[in-house]
Amino acid sequence: MGPATLNDSGTSEFVLLGLWAPPPLRPLLWTALLLAYLATVLGNGALVGLIMLDRRLHRPMYHLLTHLALLDTAYVSTTLPQALAHMATRRPHLSLARCGAQLYVGISLGSCEAILLAAMALDRCLAVCRPLRYAALVTAPRCAMLAGASWTLGFALSVPNAVAALRLPFCPGRPAVDHFFCELPAVLRTACADTTANHRLVYGLGVPILVVPLGLILASYAWILAAVGKLPSAGSRRKALSTCSSHLAVVGLFYGTVSAMYLRPRASRALPATHHKLVAVFYLVVTPVLNPLIYSLRNREVHAAALYALARLQGMRTVLP
Repeated sequence: MGPATLNDSGTSEFVLLGLWAPPPLRPLLWTALLLAYLATVLGNGALVGLIMLDRRLHRPMYHLLTHLALLDTAYVSTTLPQALAHMATRRPHLSLARCGAQLYVGISLGSCEAILLAAMALDRCLAVCRPLRYAALVTAPRCAMLAGASWTLGFALSVPNAVAALRLPFCPGRPAVDHFFCELPAVLRTACADTTANHRLVYGLGVPILVVPLGLILASYAWILAAVGKLPSAGSRRKALSTCSSHLAVVGLFYGTVSAMYLRPRASRALPATHHKLVAVFYLVVTPVLNPLIYSLRNREVHAAALYALARLQGMRTVLP
């Protein structure tokens, strides 16, 4: 099936306007994005490697964290390499089929992350509120089912938005997408038709994709706070809350930026494209870099696993001639 069969406009290619910067600063912007991409891949890859290699981290929380790291790596890999190539070659053309694939995968991975964060909140809730039954309640098979459900629901619930967007009539020729990748709101702005139904669909599917997981997260932390308030000492309360601080920080980063893009009031869609690009840079570039740091800096178990891995590596070097 060729791209032209997706809609009736005959559009087969988009032009991505990309990130704007004065000519003297473009090499600096390109370098910063490249470094951010490498930091995301290496940081999340190192975290996944530590979890896989250290048996002390073979626990439900770290199993879910592995999926979060894989999601962040996949999300940034679907967009930044292409943006970097466009900036380097100055040929920011993207076929309708590739744009549609990028749009669908991007929505799906973001949806997967929202649902996975709810699963991680449930894990923390059971760890704090039911510590004696935690091992029996959160088993490896159940944890794998939660992760699998996050991936499955994320990709399934994103189909309607992607299909509805690609069936819109776009302006003839090469429509200009004022963004550095094919993001759903940016693609909708290029349509030569009324997109009210598409935005209603975005809001409607935002309920199971974003609102319901956020409600589960808030309910989990309300239960956690109630349980922590019953603990006898300040030290035990501080220890219980410290196990949740990393997850809360990641939730705040994710929902603060994604909600500003997909669940904002209708009137704010009139904001300039620069605003949308800055929000996208934050949740696409900054957040995936910070997530492994957030989970690593204050986590003693990850510190111990990293030191153990470094010691093993140093031992291998001394053995080799």
